Amino acid sequence: MQDESQGLPPDGDAGYRLGKTAVDVQAVSQKLSLVEKVGFSLGDAASNIFFQTFILFITIFYTDVFGLSAGSVGLMFLITKIWDAVNDPMMGMIADRTETRWGKFRPYLLWFAIPFGVLGVLTFTTPDFSPTGKLIYAYVTYTLLMMAYTVVNVPYSALMGVMTADSNERTVLSSFRFFAAFFATLLVQYSVLRMVEWFGRGNAAVGWQWAMTVLSALAVVLLFVTFATTKERVHPPKGQKTSLKQDLADLLTNRPWVLIGSATVFQLIYICMRGGAIAYYFKYFVKGQEILWFGPVSYEKLLSTYLVAGTAATILGVLLTTRISRIMGKSIAYALFLGVAGASSGAVYFLGPQNVVVMFVLQIITSFSVGPVSVLQWSIYTDAADYGEWKKGRRATALVMSASLFALKLGIALGVSALAWILEAYGFAANQEQTATGLQGIRMVMSIYPAIFAFLGMIFMFFYPLNKSRMAQVEAELIGRRKQSGEC
Repeated sequence: MQDESQGLPPDGDAGYRLGKTAVDVQAVSQKLSLVEKVGFSLGDAASNIFFQTFILFITIFYTDVFGLSAGSVGLMFLITKIWDAVNDPMMGMIADRTETRWGKFRPYLLWFAIPFGVLGVLTFTTPDFSPTGKLIYAYVTYTLLMMAYTVVNVPYSALMGVMTADSNERTVLSSFRFFAAFFATLLVQYSVLRMVEWFGRGNAAVGWQWAMTVLSALAVVLLFVTFATTKERVHPPKGQKTSLKQDLADLLTNRPWVLIGSATVFQLIYICMRGGAIAYYFKYFVKGQEILWFGPVSYEKLLSTYLVAGTAATILGVLLTTRISRIMGKSIAYALFLGVAGASSGAVYFLGPQNVVVMFVLQIITSFSVGPVSVLQWSIYTDAADYGEWKKGRRATALVMSASLFALKLGIALGVSALAWILEAYGFAANQEQTATGLQGIRMVMSIYPAIFAFLGMIFMFFYPLNKSRMAQVEAELIGRRKQSGEC
């Protein structure tokens, strides 16, 4: 493991101590009210309604309801990320340069909440088009939805970095954020298939359209609440003017960001490949079963219960994250828990369809481990933004978070694309009994393949340079500069 002090600026660099000024971080830390923490968290609940639907259901929606082949779905997910490579950092630069009476980032939650919701409905609408027409429609609506996701989520993610300058308080804020996000996950896992069945009454296409109408309307309301209850307090240094080229150079030389960004890609490949495989795994491998004390249980109910049990465990992990990170440090906790999640996921390969109890035990272990990983990820990103300001004397919070969102979306694209392509390679056929080879592919994308990517993400974070003492120094010196310049 590399010395965590490496890569830090020497005496005389822009990030070094100003004179001999030392500031007690706790004496000047910015604590947030409960209302603001909860209000902020609801924004992630709104986005997670879509995010979890993408992970768990969008691939099987496109193959089994919309009518696309698994291969064309995988290609679509990958191609759409080429545009994301441009619009994610671009959105960050735009947000960093936005000036309104509401701040830099909050206005986007107000302006784009409704377009975001409308596009969510359109994406899960199945038109009566030819196969080619459907494919074009899928490309257009999915691309526009992901653009709306960017316009809302880049500013939202950056907002956490400017609500408070206190790194520990941001970890608490991140815990609130993900606590709300996982409650939204529970909502999606419990209600989506039930709403599809209730609204559709045998017509899955109609059911999906109306289910997403309900969830999209809820997401719009939650984004409005986040806008109304939050405040921006941390601002760039006075007189800061940087070119787009300088912003990108700062980002690419920010070693902590490069490491957490790389880990995020592998983390999301793991999450999306495994998450997307779950519905296939229960529909085609586990199927409906006789369960002791419960009698016959359909695969849909087993799937829903499996997902809800996992999310309950994840919420427990989220609740314990602040305590865990204070003991272990953020980066070590992130790495170790991602490794545990990978190991427990890989173990699923050795189960048969009747080993339902063991499946649930491993799901609880995996999901509990994902809780701290998801919370710490975004807190680490805001620390990387602080580090960039500390070392370079310039702050570009939204660019850091937008590039982070690109890493996340790249991981999503690679994860769901790989899932679709692997299923195709193993001979998957929608809505049919699978061959032995097809079932083997489903089992592999549920276990071994995603586990590999979890371990890769873990390895990257063992080299992350910002430990607790280093972040305390960064925070103290940044606060000292802001006090000297009259910014806080």
